[in-house]
Amino acid sequence: MAKLTKKQKEAASKIEKNKLYSLKDASVLIKQVASAKFDESVDIAVRLGVDPRKANQMVRGVVTLPHGTGKDVRVLALVTPDKEAEAKAAGADFIGLDDYLQKIKDGWTDVDVIITMPSVMGKLGPLGRILGPRGLMPNPKTGTVTMEIGKAVQEVKAGKIDFKVDKTGIVHAGIGRISFSADQIVDNAHEIIQTLIKLKPTAAKGTYIKSIYLTSTMSPAIALDTKAV
Repeated sequence: MAKLTKKQKEAASKIEKNKLYSLKDASVLIKQVASAKFDESVDIAVRLGVDPRKANQMVRGVVTLPHGTGKDVRVLALVTPDKEAEAKAAGADFIGLDDYLQKIKDGWTDVDVIITMPSVMGKLGPLGRILGPRGLMPNPKTGTVTMEIGKAVQEVKAGKIDFKVDKTGIVHAGIGRISFSADQIVDNAHEIIQTLIKLKPTAAKGTYIKSIYLTSTMSPAIALDTKAV
């Protein structure tokens, strides 16, 4: 096991062991324990009382964070020529079709989100083995397969993210940066937690929100009081 650095030990000492923090207190504390010289990402991990192996207990959705993610999201719009101007006006970073499909086929995936049209999805099918594992495959359920290209690009740029419970029953999501105020972190965390609650599958029995942890790129995790949020 790797030894903790002096800064990591100092950060860990500020977090009370076995204590469950309120979302507000955790958001203040996460800023205090961050020690990296860069603007760390703030992430949330929510363990759900679901069995992801069962289709009727799969939790997946989208949420628009009130204060965005703090990240400059690189968007590729795979569209036909008649939609290129709309994508450009909305702020897409890369726009095109066949040329980018070939680049992806050759291994290029230097984007965060791909937005496309229903008529283009057939061409993307063969690239599923490249895009799928990277979470880049467009999906109508997340709003990334649509005819409203401009609106979709704007929403992603403004802080719209999609999430999906993993095979261990945990939803991971980036909800901001350490440079955010504590109140902004609270607002973003609250938004995704409430969205998860609304998405509770009817087949899920027992405790739904089992645990919530807030962490930054280099800091220890802070456990939240699930009953308080």
